[in-house]
Amino acid sequence: MKKILSICLLLIAVVAQAQIQEPVKFKSELKTLAAGEAEIVFTATIDKGWHVYSTDLGDGGPISATFNVEKISGATVVGKLQPKGKEIASYDKLFEMNVRYFESTAQFVQKLKLTGGDYKIEGFLEYGACNDENCLPPTQVEFNFSGKVEAAKGTAAATPAEKVTAPAEEAKTETQPVSQTETPADTASTGIIGGADGPTDINVAGNIDLWKPVINDLQSYGETTSQEDMSWFYIFITGFLGGLLALFTPCVWPIIPMTVSFFLKRSKDKKKGIRDAWTYGASIVVIYVTLGLAITLIFGASALNALSTNAVFNILFCLMLVVFAASFFGAFELTLPSKWSNAVDSKAEATSGLLSIFLMAFTLSLVSFSCTGPIIGFLLVQVSTTGSVVAPAIGMLGFAIALALPFTLFALFPSWLKSMPKSGGWMNVIKVTLGFLELAFALKFLSVADLAYGWRILDRETFLALWIVLFALLGFYLLGKIKFPHDDDDTKVGVGRFFMALFSLAFAVYMVPGLWGAPLKAVSAFAPPMQTQDFNLYNNEVHAKFDDYDLGMEYARQHGKPVMLDFTGYGCVNCRKMELAVWTDSKVSDIINNDYVLITLYVDNKTPLTSPVKVTENGRERTLRTVGDKWSYLQRVKFGANAQPFYVLIDNEGRPLNKSYSYDEDIPKYIEFLQTGLENYKKGK
Repeated sequence: MKKILSICLLLIAVVAQAQIQEPVKFKSELKTLAAGEAEIVFTATIDKGWHVYSTDLGDGGPISATFNVEKISGATVVGKLQPKGKEIASYDKLFEMNVRYFESTAQFVQKLKLTGGDYKIEGFLEYGACNDENCLPPTQVEFNFSGKVEAAKGTAAATPAEKVTAPAEEAKTETQPVSQTETPADTASTGIIGGADGPTDINVAGNIDLWKPVINDLQSYGETTSQEDMSWFYIFITGFLGGLLALFTPCVWPIIPMTVSFFLKRSKDKKKGIRDAWTYGASIVVIYVTLGLAITLIFGASALNALSTNAVFNILFCLMLVVFAASFFGAFELTLPSKWSNAVDSKAEATSGLLSIFLMAFTLSLVSFSCTGPIIGFLLVQVSTTGSVVAPAIGMLGFAIALALPFTLFALFPSWLKSMPKSGGWMNVIKVTLGFLELAFALKFLSVADLAYGWRILDRETFLALWIVLFALLGFYLLGKIKFPHDDDDTKVGVGRFFMALFSLAFAVYMVPGLWGAPLKAVSAFAPPMQTQDFNLYNNEVHAKFDDYDLGMEYARQHGKPVMLDFTGYGCVNCRKMELAVWTDSKVSDIINNDYVLITLYVDNKTPLTSPVKVTENGRERTLRTVGDKWSYLQRVKFGANAQPFYVLIDNEGRPLNKSYSYDEDIPKYIEFLQTGLENYKKGK
């Protein structure tokens, strides 16, 4: 029975800490150098997919790494904190500035001058860390070094106590007893995570403990969907759709009946013919998945991610898409050297068995390059921004399955070949349509370079104007009003082509209000940020009623309204994305503004507290120095989370009304999240 109880308690503890993320682990070390010099070295191990920002990034950007001294004697600080190791520099589209950061590992070094005798230095390193979905609040690595050094003829002899090496969270410190005297209203003398054996309240009005942990209550509402799983599914679907588009191009579609017929006729055994067709399809999958893995293994996931945000690379990729579009329009034909495909084809004829089938599939990959190349290139660049080593392979898996599916299906059901649409002008229509889409996406990549160099030639309204023209021209082309060199003279427009034209023209009209500042959520991922808009009439925005937790809770109690807590940060990229893509929705903004009291808490707010606050968290003593530290502590102690954006709905006593919500731009899902909270609040009144 005791064992079962112990296991249950352990499981509860694990679940309670499930949302606390510790992707970065620092250790600090003081090293002595010659001539009375020393340095404090901070070394970080960074989890895959996360990055730690470097020093001196400037105002208005992410959290820079800084060295902060609280007490110092017998030593002086020399110069600034220096980053060491492999820095990655790229342009951040949201912040509109160049940023520098580290992946996998980072090191920061601060030089000191030891003046002789006893020395003591106490302080903390502060840094910011993000991944593609979340950002951590400003995190502090505290240190405390002391010892004795004897100065003799300009040199320093260190005592054994001088050099200390330990993980930053477990470094030896001289902890002062916590004062039990009264503290200012916005601070507290102590606090315990989880409410195990001490108070958790900080500035609590009345008899209600608004800081009481509610981690178990949140868990009772259920877990949120894994964003990583969803992103992999999205990548697979994107690749699959790309493969379907490639199927209907002139380079692939006419080959399908010839290939299937070849497999069925070359063998007297029908089962063997079907098996060969299946093998042919499987070979296509293997070839394209191998291509996806090779691209990432050659360049590395982080290198692809850095390239995708590099200004020069985006200019080159923009030009490449323009060339592909011109090829689709019929200006010229892009093909690989014919000797490549001839060599592989002759090799396939000279061999037999599985190798022959594999080489035939490889021949298809080569001869169809002029149609599949632009689609594959665009897909690989898009998925590289995830920073995952398997993302290109997943995208290529979806692409290859869609491409291989007809060969296997028609081999299983040969009668379907009779109803298969014949090759004709409709395939060129698909090519030209893809050409228009290539041009539209070329502008997206040019936008990144434009922001990087500050040309301001592609502001949001200019970008939207060009997209409006492109999709309007596409609509007119589909209606037969515009002709390209490879188009036939048939002026008839089919039903499918008509609906495609209708969609394209409607999309062009949809974007027109964006010229005056409408958010246009359908294109928010592609268009330049709203800050580049010179003329903006849109004012349907959400503004927080309070930026102080306790004041906001008191207001909500007096007015009988539930509370929405928004844990955010000035340097949180995905927080801004949620505000632009989700909060601008009229129904979302109406619910937040009218039915909730919105309290926005910035975890990187640098406003100092009246006096530092000592708290105990997970058995370790921490110091809260700023307002941002206080709100970050609230998020951890009460809700068991430390990443942003983080949204939670609570009643007037601080109890949750629904499960928490993180980065997910699904508007109907966000509305359901808000409405469920309202319903639960009304039930509890």
